[in-house]
Amino acid sequence: MVSKMRQRVCFHFLSAYLEQNKIAVRQPALSRVTASGCGCMIVFARLSKCFRFAQKVKRLILNADDFGMTHGVNEGIIRAHREGILTSATLMADGEAFGDAVEKAKANKNLGIGCHLVLVGGKCVAPRELIASLADAEGNLPNSLAVFAAKVSAGIIRVDEIGIELRAQIEKIRAAGIALTHLDTHKHTHAHPRVMKALAKVANECGIRRVRKPIENLRDSWGTTRIDSHGTSGQIVAAGAVRAVASQFQAIAKKYGLLSPDYFLGLAMTGKLGPATLGLVISALEDGTTEIMLHPGVCDADLERSGSRLQHQREDEMAGLMDPLVHDTVTKLGIRLINYGELN
Repeated sequence: MVSKMRQRVCFHFLSAYLEQNKIAVRQPALSRVTASGCGCMIVFARLSKCFRFAQKVKRLILNADDFGMTHGVNEGIIRAHREGILTSATLMADGEAFGDAVEKAKANKNLGIGCHLVLVGGKCVAPRELIASLADAEGNLPNSLAVFAAKVSAGIIRVDEIGIELRAQIEKIRAAGIALTHLDTHKHTHAHPRVMKALAKVANECGIRRVRKPIENLRDSWGTTRIDSHGTSGQIVAAGAVRAVASQFQAIAKKYGLLSPDYFLGLAMTGKLGPATLGLVISALEDGTTEIMLHPGVCDADLERSGSRLQHQREDEMAGLMDPLVHDTVTKLGIRLINYGELN
């Protein structure tokens, strides 16, 4: 056995290393290791090797947006979870099939549920008189992202009223008995710094620490669109626009202590992640934690009436999530599937 003094030196040395690298090890386990008879440097070398290996683990969140939009979308999301590899979904508080989505969420406890905050399209959840700059007299939210962004930038839509609507949507979902794992936004409106500030403040007040970071590396955006010959330049432009505000987004997230996956994919390939494309995207994942955004669903009459630009594309993405070859890719690469509740 090593001396008590050497044990203490070894313990404190390793504790400092672990803290610096944000690696969690229980104190009793660390004490046993430092008292095992190994020299301090030997212990450090062995642990360092383990940590380098651990840092190379690939973790993947596969999140379905628009849960609650229609019954067909709900059905596709649940099928992609039960019969496929979908791990997470974000629920629309103003969705016409909200009640059905809540019932399905409660029946599928392993599906992580976040809030898909809506500030563009649809009806407001907060009383209209409290958010007069955001919703019109009938309670309609701005009908396009461009109009919304312009009004927010010009100060026409008040940031405090955005916060009121965001909180109302979160509270509606929680009142239905759903514990939220994270937040994201319809059409990525929280990429706008003013919206992100409102969201971060509300998240902090509501005790929600995880949020989507809708910032896709331009190299990844270009690479994923090249996978599919039908990739469009418009989606690349959208990914680039979001990338332009990355530093502001990250500064706000840091200020409020919000967590996000290391990488985000799916913006440049929205609606195009069918079996072949999804398999290739997964096979090229970086080490660390990645979120892939998807929109699985069953295309029905309600979806056609909704005006969503994603129609039969939702069935393609559902097929991708349920494809046996895609599942085999995840297994062969040792990728760990998680939801936002497991992000730390």
